[in-house]
Amino acid sequence: MAKFTIVTPAGASFTTAGGGYAYEMEALSGLDAEIVEAPTDTAGFIAAAREADAIYGKGIPITAEIIGALTRCKVISLGSVGVDSVDVKAATAAGIPVTNIPDTFIEEVADHALTLLLATFRRVIEQDRMVREGRWAEGRPALLQVPRLWGQTLGLISFGRVARAVTRRAKGFGLNVIAYDPFVEESVMHEAGVTPVTLDELLSRSDFVSMHAPARPECTHMLRAEHFRAMKRSAIFLNTGRGPTVDESGLIQALQEGWIAYAGLDVLEVEPPSHNNPILRMENVILSAHTASASARFDEARKRRVGAELALVAQGKWPMSVVNPAVLQSTTLKRWQPVAIGRGPNS
Repeated sequence: MAKFTIVTPAGASFTTAGGGYAYEMEALSGLDAEIVEAPTDTAGFIAAAREADAIYGKGIPITAEIIGALTRCKVISLGSVGVDSVDVKAATAAGIPVTNIPDTFIEEVADHALTLLLATFRRVIEQDRMVREGRWAEGRPALLQVPRLWGQTLGLISFGRVARAVTRRAKGFGLNVIAYDPFVEESVMHEAGVTPVTLDELLSRSDFVSMHAPARPECTHMLRAEHFRAMKRSAIFLNTGRGPTVDESGLIQALQEGWIAYAGLDVLEVEPPSHNNPILRMENVILSAHTASASARFDEARKRRVGAELALVAQGKWPMSVVNPAVLQSTTLKRWQPVAIGRGPNS
């Protein structure tokens, strides 16, 4: 048995199952470490992971029950930005750091957010349908009802890494950007050319409302029917963050009753959606299948990042991105970074 054992659910992957662990093992080579696959049922996983040095979380929830059974775990590492698959509160109580990869797919998600913004604003799907259905003459009159993009206002809910990357892109299209995030200093927003506002101000002023809040318990159903009712009737709602941050029934009602004009959604409250979800039949919605972070570098980059975090812990060092950093000081791991590092799922 290797000196440092990492247990992970068998066959589970953030993208496609299988393929081995060559990318993760690049950073771990020479450290007498191994990645061992375990059954995906709770009892089987606990039996295999009880004495593991690390958990590579993917495919199954890492619950309080699992965490409570771990006797020597030094880290739980995830290959995603979101950490909702782990009971972070239980991990914190157990003194186990939880790592994610908050900065690996920022540019891809920001690109996707702008793609949805432009596609919804310029009614790209409708225009495509008109051409294919022989309704060529209807295209121009339809867009004569749409104002110029330059000078419109984009409101960002949460101002983490993705929202900041969206801001850089939006400025190039002449958009005014405002943001609501009570956990980010106003000076950070000002430096990015963004005006900090309250949530109520953001909803009433924005032509586009873009959701970037993380999937934390306190953010569940952060936007509800009353919030959509407070938006402009011409507003477009975008979500490339997490589906559960929005009460989907409220969003559906807003789209059906014309409280807002359009939506561009990469995420839904339940994924994949049920075949009878009304959103699937709405012509004023553009959808993608939770693919905003996907690109040719996706799987390779995230696996290497997980390997790097595990390798640091295997060497007795603090990992780089910890969503519960308060636990680090009570572990046997040593700080090694020469400068402060931003931490957390939305840092």
